[in-house]
Amino acid sequence: MNSAGLLADSFGRIQEAVHEAVEGLTEDELAARVDPEANSIAWLVWHLTRIQDDHLAGAFDTDQLWDTDGWRDRFGLPFGKRATGYGQTSAQVGKVRAPADLLLGYYDAVHARTLGLVRPVTNADLDRVVDSAWDPPVTLGVRLVSVIAEDLQHAGQAAFVRGVVERR
Repeated sequence: MNSAGLLADSFGRIQEAVHEAVEGLTEDELAARVDPEANSIAWLVWHLTRIQDDHLAGAFDTDQLWDTDGWRDRFGLPFGKRATGYGQTSAQVGKVRAPADLLLGYYDAVHARTLGLVRPVTNADLDRVVDSAWDPPVTLGVRLVSVIAEDLQHAGQAAFVRGVVERR
């Protein structure tokens, strides 16, 4: 397997985990929180998708689907245009309510675009600096691994919350 295949497989595992966490749940179940300060499945999936959309758009110098495909308008959230969920308060987390088809529609669109971006990646591409604001500068390889790690972590959290919701 080459680098591009490894990346595609990794992002595919995220997609599987996201679908397993979301499919078959109502909007109320997706918005449920383990306690008043906890993240909901809806927020976790929205956030991980926003991070993937934002970070890959930056790394590959392309627009975010959040804007170009109208997802921001479809979600209608009361956040700024560039909000990804990072640093949000508990009250803001509670404002993310969405049905499963909307969450999965946005995720699947970002996933498809992600595969289109990573499939042609070569080993040499992974060393390209994509963010020089950090010390050391962030390479494409580091950025992609960072997104994969964060998305898998949040997909796992969503799966945990689903288990709690289903046992209530």
